[in-house]
Amino acid sequence: MSAKRGDRVAPPAPAGQWEVVFGTSEAAKGWADLCAQAPGNTYEAWLVLRSDPLPTVRTPRHHPLKGSLSTGTFRGRSLPCWQVEVTSGGRIWYLVDAEARKVIVVHASTGHPRATG
Repeated sequence: MSAKRGDRVAPPAPAGQWEVVFGTSEAAKGWADLCAQAPGNTYEAWLVLRSDPLPTVRTPRHHPLKGSLSTGTFRGRSLPCWQVEVTSGGRIWYLVDAEARKVIVVHASTGHPRATG
């Protein structure tokens, strides 16, 4: 059975780590595509999402999105939106619900997102 919106991206988070879930079915499909194209990089990105989704030291490969993309809505709540660059074109966009210690993957793809130009 394929993953879909609301499904956990991986096993339950152990104590001290963040839960990672898919926010859309399209994100789940894109995640599978990333896993097929760049399994090592996708795994490393998953580790970051689980352990440090809001890093204090931002890099060009891991940072909050800007402008109109800086927030997204999940279940009626506005949440900050971040990006991890998995490959030169592959991206993961995710919302952070710090209160619930949950990361919501809203976009994952092997190609650069059109929304950023």
